[in-house]
Amino acid sequence: MCGILGVVGQSPVNQMLYDGLQVLQHRGQDAAGIVTASGKTFHMHKGSGMVRDVFRTRNMRSLNGNAGIAHVRYPTAGSASNLAEAQPFYVNSPFGIVLAHNGNLTNTDELKAEMYRHDLRHINTNSDSEVLLNVFAHELAGRTEGFDLTVDAVFGAIAAVHRRVRGAYAVVALIAGYGLVAFRDPHGIRPLVIGTSELDGRAEYMFASESVALDCSGFTLLRDVQPGEGVFVTADGDFHARQCAEHPRLAPCLFEYVYFARPDSIIDGASVYQARLIMGEKLADKVRRSLPQIDIDVVMPIPDTSRPSALQLANHLGLPYREGFIKNRYIGRTFIMPGQAVRRKSVRQKLNPVACEFRGRNVLLVDDSIVRGTTSKEIVQMARDAGAKKVYFASAAPAVRFPNVYGIDMPTREELLATGRTEEEIAAEIGADAVIYQDLQALREAVHSLNPQLREFETSCFDGEYITGDITEDYLRAIECARSANKGGLQEESGSRLIDLNLNVAEQNLI
Repeated sequence: MCGILGVVGQSPVNQMLYDGLQVLQHRGQDAAGIVTASGKTFHMHKGSGMVRDVFRTRNMRSLNGNAGIAHVRYPTAGSASNLAEAQPFYVNSPFGIVLAHNGNLTNTDELKAEMYRHDLRHINTNSDSEVLLNVFAHELAGRTEGFDLTVDAVFGAIAAVHRRVRGAYAVVALIAGYGLVAFRDPHGIRPLVIGTSELDGRAEYMFASESVALDCSGFTLLRDVQPGEGVFVTADGDFHARQCAEHPRLAPCLFEYVYFARPDSIIDGASVYQARLIMGEKLADKVRRSLPQIDIDVVMPIPDTSRPSALQLANHLGLPYREGFIKNRYIGRTFIMPGQAVRRKSVRQKLNPVACEFRGRNVLLVDDSIVRGTTSKEIVQMARDAGAKKVYFASAAPAVRFPNVYGIDMPTREELLATGRTEEEIAAEIGADAVIYQDLQALREAVHSLNPQLREFETSCFDGEYITGDITEDYLRAIECARSANKGGLQEESGSRLIDLNLNVAEQNLI
């Protein structure tokens, strides 16, 4: 999962891009990058780490121009520690293009072979985003003559990308001297919104993974980029949009509403916060059915994502709601930290129990989801150590039993706690007295109720049905083998990178 931004403004956009990345930081903590355009010249700065650590005043001063794109990276394809895979990516032909991508391609190897044998393009990293950029660049070059770039050529290239590329992708790109391009895969799996503003009577446009990035810069949410749609905003601010896919169908990732997106965002016409409230109501009904003799004294959220669901669940069950864990806000999101060793260590650093809220009570803990179970097991043990008599654990999402191949880091079945286990076995594994999962249909209904046009969702991590239709058992085995082969080295690299990041922060504080 990553966060992307694109802006065409009437004044310098470097500060807007930085501010937007700050509020999208939850979507990726591994690397950050900004590219701006002044005339036909690109200015780029990117690096490993958090946004605040990558960009200094001297970097921002060099990012000149009234248009730009930006990216925060959470690694799903490629190496978590390879700075060369920080985005945006650049190619010099045709015209010069930089691109930032959120999602994951499922036919990367096939595309790489095509690039080498037929398109005569070299892919320098293991990132599928570089592959996507080269596919777009090649298709654009084949539709361009001389120095003229037409709107038809841009949309024709996007249409060709849709025909060649499979998987999930939301994209922003700059074409030197011409403008900004944005497009979304034909299923709309990954989110992308459009915002507008006005300066001195002239329109400005912003594209972002979530609407919250528009809010912080004073842009008004216009709409979402539709699945398969391409948008081209010229350097002069002329706005063009066209459907570029043959059979688009809106099926956004349901996990965005469960966990990834900020609660103050609106995605595909549905408020993330309201969706989580309704998830809590649905989960309360499931708790009532699963535990007919309710012996729960208090409901507690696992901060922060599950708060709305836990609050609404408590209200529906008529139970007290308490904050039993205090979160250290200087620790990153454990779900997106590569390496189990780093995750285990960070849970105790991130959460600390308020002992008086647990002592002698039967506690219902509510989390947004249970993925690997590492965090859940640690939290249950913390609750027991703090004096809880019984610990029940409720998940606002269904059991995660299958790999996600569309941009979420849950690629192997052996790493997923629920795979091959019953709810009783899962409870025993994490040390809880009982585990209650949300029903998948209830989760669908929670989001659908906020926007009736959302009739279909990407839910593969819950039900194993892959909406692009190209995921086979051989494909899943291949990515699982690749991950297993790299696991040891990745954990060691991740730990050292976390130490380096902490040293950098400490050094910054001393300065």
